[in-house]
Amino acid sequence: MGVEKLVLGIESSCDETGVALVRGGELLADVTATSMDEFARFGGIIPEIASRAHLQSFVPTLNAALEKAGVQLEDVDAIAVTAGPGLVGSLTVGVSAAKALALSLNKPLYGVNHIIGHIAVDQLVHGAFPEKFVGLAVSGGHSHLMLVNDIATDVKELGGTLDDAAGEAFDKVGRLLGTPYPGGPHVDKLAQAGDPNAIRFPRGLSKGKDKVNHPYDYSFSGLKTAVARHIEGTLARGEELQRENISAGFQEAVADVLTAKAFQACEDFGCDTLVIGGGFSANSRLRSLAEERAEKYGVTVRIPPIRYCTDNGAMIAALGYSLVMAGVEPSDLGITVNTGLSRDVIVVR
Repeated sequence: MGVEKLVLGIESSCDETGVALVRGGELLADVTATSMDEFARFGGIIPEIASRAHLQSFVPTLNAALEKAGVQLEDVDAIAVTAGPGLVGSLTVGVSAAKALALSLNKPLYGVNHIIGHIAVDQLVHGAFPEKFVGLAVSGGHSHLMLVNDIATDVKELGGTLDDAAGEAFDKVGRLLGTPYPGGPHVDKLAQAGDPNAIRFPRGLSKGKDKVNHPYDYSFSGLKTAVARHIEGTLARGEELQRENISAGFQEAVADVLTAKAFQACEDFGCDTLVIGGGFSANSRLRSLAEERAEKYGVTVRIPPIRYCTDNGAMIAALGYSLVMAGVEPSDLGITVNTGLSRDVIVVR
């Protein structure tokens, strides 16, 4: 297949409707419509509202991406769409639209893994991946470590969150501290004004038998509970909450365990590159601590710019382009969405 193949990427796993076009490994357009503002008053995503927002946003977003890229639908060589994991209604809107386009244009369809897409998007920024690397995908609902031998054909999950994901824990701690939704950016901002050593919170699955039995798994529910107990105790004693120090100590615990296990995986599997992606990779302390530890381990850390961290069409188009160039067999038009899609599955059949 030629290097100038044009791939359309569609992302609709949660509350962002993303459409992007990649040709020859170059991003031509990436347009996103989000319904996030509608959920602030609820303190979380309402699946039905998200699904309706995708229905309303898809055609305008598609048209905007085509116009920005300067191409026609007929120019597209393949269509990639998020088939999982995600919210069933949101996924269904995107996959249904992708099927309709693939059928009408007589083009191959690739139902791809949203989580692997968070790693694949880095190619658009930092170029081709090395032969083997470790990928850390961290977002509102996911925290996963993967060994990537080939982004298009060979991805193995090493471990993942056993309960709350990193972003999820930030939202919950943000709620405890009275920040607006989503809590992640607000807790990050508070943490930057605090002392990360003032309050030491626990690091889940990082010691003793837990570390041995779960070397690449994450658990943040205990950490979240520890923060809640600290806040309850402080208020019960009539003391003022040190919101900045609480945020800093909490953030340090999350960034510490995420990076420690990721670099350990690099060492264990002989990888000299760590790629971090997903919405939570925008966190300031995660980025700085990863850079600090990279030198110690002799590992190159690749993190895409913040605009590519949250859900977007570019990550799906990037993964789709890799699949097309690798000659991977497309999905069947009869595929269904999979809300709990395994990180080992790159393309849904």
